[in-house]
Amino acid sequence: MELLEQIKNAGIVGCGGAGFPTHAKLNCKVDILIVNGAECEPLLRTDRWLMRHKARQIVTAAGLCGDAVGASQVYIALKAHYEKAIDALEEAIRKTGSRVRLFRLQNFYPAGDEQALVLEVTGRTVPPAGIPLDVGAVVSNVATMCAIYDASRDEGFTQKYLTVTGEVAQPTIVRIPLGASFEACIAAAGGTALEDYYVLCGGPMMGKLYTREEARNQVVTKTTSGLVVLSPDIPLVQQRETPLRTILRRAKTSCIQCSQCTELCPRHLSGHPLKPHKIMRKLAYAQDVSEVLEDFDVRQAQICSECGVCEVYACPMGLQPRQVNAYVKGELAKAGIRYSRTGEGWQAMEQRAWRKAPSRRMAVRLGVERYYDYEIDTLATPEVSRVRLPLKQHIGAPSVPLVEVGDTVSRGQRIAACPDGALGANLCASMDGVVIAVDDAITIERGNG
Repeated sequence: MELLEQIKNAGIVGCGGAGFPTHAKLNCKVDILIVNGAECEPLLRTDRWLMRHKARQIVTAAGLCGDAVGASQVYIALKAHYEKAIDALEEAIRKTGSRVRLFRLQNFYPAGDEQALVLEVTGRTVPPAGIPLDVGAVVSNVATMCAIYDASRDEGFTQKYLTVTGEVAQPTIVRIPLGASFEACIAAAGGTALEDYYVLCGGPMMGKLYTREEARNQVVTKTTSGLVVLSPDIPLVQQRETPLRTILRRAKTSCIQCSQCTELCPRHLSGHPLKPHKIMRKLAYAQDVSEVLEDFDVRQAQICSECGVCEVYACPMGLQPRQVNAYVKGELAKAGIRYSRTGEGWQAMEQRAWRKAPSRRMAVRLGVERYYDYEIDTLATPEVSRVRLPLKQHIGAPSVPLVEVGDTVSRGQRIAACPDGALGANLCASMDGVVIAVDDAITIERGNG
């Protein structure tokens, strides 16, 4: 069986981002395959743990994928200070005789952004609204490589590795069945002493924030990378809880047009025509956003990656250009205005070399520096009695159920299929049990026997 077919059967999607189906992503021919081990979000430690403890699997899978896409060069890109991970990977490369090589990155944010990573490794700028394939590269996460290694042995994608940190008794890496509750993950890290708290799904820069009550209804999906338990009084929570109307009012009244949001924007520095300060200015002079949607500068909001450098690191007024850009992107989508690329030969600015945002500074500004230096090398493997597996955990069409209520299933069994002729992914049962519900998710409960 070919590797891409094994990947599709396993239901693998990108573990480090939006969840693009991996069998579709790797169905290409490129010069360079880059395995992303940068893990640029402050506080997350999953990829580092995997590179230390699953180095042979990652190196082996990277080699298999490199052959599948015809890449002449295969790199694992990680930060230079991940010394233990580097040692483990170099040993795995030596023992397996792999052609995979390591690429050491500086410790900046967002080093793990797909476009930033391609620029660092290849020197090529991915065009605005483009993908790495446009410059002969493809990028895949190290956790995805672990899943691909399992798939090459005909194992389904059923378990997820993730960081659980912040205000918990024992910050740890958790390996848990897909569909398990956030509460089960937090309990595996010893729980929290806080009466009231927030749960950040993902990293502090781009993760999604949930209240304690909201988090109770959330489950681990294929793209969950970490959970951070936070006190309500830290700047990150207060910033995220600011109402949109307040953000827009501040943008209209308090922006001093210093242009720091543009000067430090990773997309702008890579050569893209994104200028957040101009979007702020033109929105300030408009009575309604609809008046400026056709403006060239405003339409550039569509190429914003929403990394957050502008509002966390750059703006001296404490404004939130990222949220403004996200709002404008939404309004452009409602108006049916699609991004139209103009020009060619995009090149990174010389200033980019000394305008990279330090990763620790991000944590300081967000009030989470106390968790930044946690050395997390433990693994918790909790058992759960119930999982709820959403049919849409990926980009593309939802998976189509293959089971009904009352069916007995076993771990690794395909329970939902990728729709014929559509972009999507299969879904495998993450534990043995009985199907107790089929709606927009498939719920499985472990039997007593």
